Amino acid sequence: MSPQTFTKQYINGEWRPGSSDKTVENVNPYTSQTLSTIPSANEDDLNEAYRAAEEAQKEWMTYTPDEVQSYFEALIKVVEKRKDEIVDWLVKEAGSTLVKAEVEYQAALGIIKESSSFPTRMTGQILPSNTKGKENRVYRSPKGVVGVIGPWNFPFHLALRSIAPAVATGNTVVVKPASDTPVTSGLFIAELFEEAGFPKGVCNVVVGRGSEIGDAFVTHPTVKLLSFTGSTEVGSHIGELAGKHIKDTALELGGNNAMIVLDDANIEKAVQAAAFGKYLHQGQICMSLNRIIVHETIHDEFVEVFKEKVERLKAGDPSEKDTVVGPLINHEAVERIQDEIASSVEQGASILTGGDAEGNIMQPTVLTGVTNEMPVAEHEMFGPVASIIKVSSEEEAIAVANHSLYGLSGAVFTEDIHRGVEVAKRVETGMIHVNDQSVNDEAHVAFGGEKESGIGRFGGEWALDKFTTVKWIGVMNGYREFPF
Repeated sequence: MSPQTFTKQYINGEWRPGSSDKTVENVNPYTSQTLSTIPSANEDDLNEAYRAAEEAQKEWMTYTPDEVQSYFEALIKVVEKRKDEIVDWLVKEAGSTLVKAEVEYQAALGIIKESSSFPTRMTGQILPSNTKGKENRVYRSPKGVVGVIGPWNFPFHLALRSIAPAVATGNTVVVKPASDTPVTSGLFIAELFEEAGFPKGVCNVVVGRGSEIGDAFVTHPTVKLLSFTGSTEVGSHIGELAGKHIKDTALELGGNNAMIVLDDANIEKAVQAAAFGKYLHQGQICMSLNRIIVHETIHDEFVEVFKEKVERLKAGDPSEKDTVVGPLINHEAVERIQDEIASSVEQGASILTGGDAEGNIMQPTVLTGVTNEMPVAEHEMFGPVASIIKVSSEEEAIAVANHSLYGLSGAVFTEDIHRGVEVAKRVETGMIHVNDQSVNDEAHVAFGGEKESGIGRFGGEWALDKFTTVKWIGVMNGYREFPF
């Protein structure tokens, strides 16, 4: 693998320098060392990438299912062969701990394997008609060219979560990776597709600032579907542009996820789940637990056990095996989170443990005495800060959980599974887990949120539906009579 490869754009099967006079600095969030300097793409590069994808798609969509699946089998082998490199890049570029990098790698491999089944699952239908002698056929086909905007937090998996199903269903893609993780959310993926032998133009990657090519990426006349994972603010802007230009979107946005710990919960098990759901990848996951809502009868015991658990979590170098909490993506994130904590403490919250930071490493933090109106509970922290909210009833717990603009994931802990399911059904969220934590992603299950957490679903048959379109062809056996 040449280091020079990851300083270039990948367009129509060729590695070429970006044409902009601007650059993207790829920085290790733990060491602050520059990994590479990438000449940015401009609109000319973007136009070439979309043109290449459009031309390649015309032929790619004609490949038989077994031909497409053979490419995916090759891709799986390449991804498995290069696992150590992928993990290394996730650690040094995204600040992933080794545990998180393993979780991400397996999730990405899972979506590739699930997508490899799509070519034979693109079924149509024959439906009856109310017109005599007629039948209604419904054909399923690819949408065309898909634009994928990758995130920086789970860059490898979340970019592939759109790239793999899009390509498997006969589309081609143009990827704009996150500027903080241009390799793991784009350029490395392009190299993997290249090594697997995919035809030129099927997967294209343009690295550039949103300020220079972001809007053009969305509004380009070639793109049919835009897939974005990231903040609600950016997603709203993308949705506005896409709507104006009548383009489909798949938007997975922010979250303010709650774990409800009911009065009959197993406290030890709930604490273990909460620690994982909060502190995996420093809480920089859209599905991370933000609020832990605990019934007053077990609140104090839960807080004591949780504090002990959190204080045993090691924060530091993400490349060390026992590190649980690595660096935040940049120092601006550290400053933002500490400001939110300070404001919440002024409003009555208490720091139970943590709160300090050195460089981009922030100690795992727990706040008690939190209410939903405080910044740490009202906003998505995207950092290693857990807010514990005390409630007096099941009804109050549900009301507190629902008092949010977001509705992505969540959890309920109880010894009564039926009770847990009934509570889960009342929480306004796209995903929720009984006696588990909120960070779950399985390639064959519907993934997505409600409210301001996004539009659409990824995974399994839902992804198959999102990345394809259907056409109704009515067929007459003979001719019908018309009234004039």
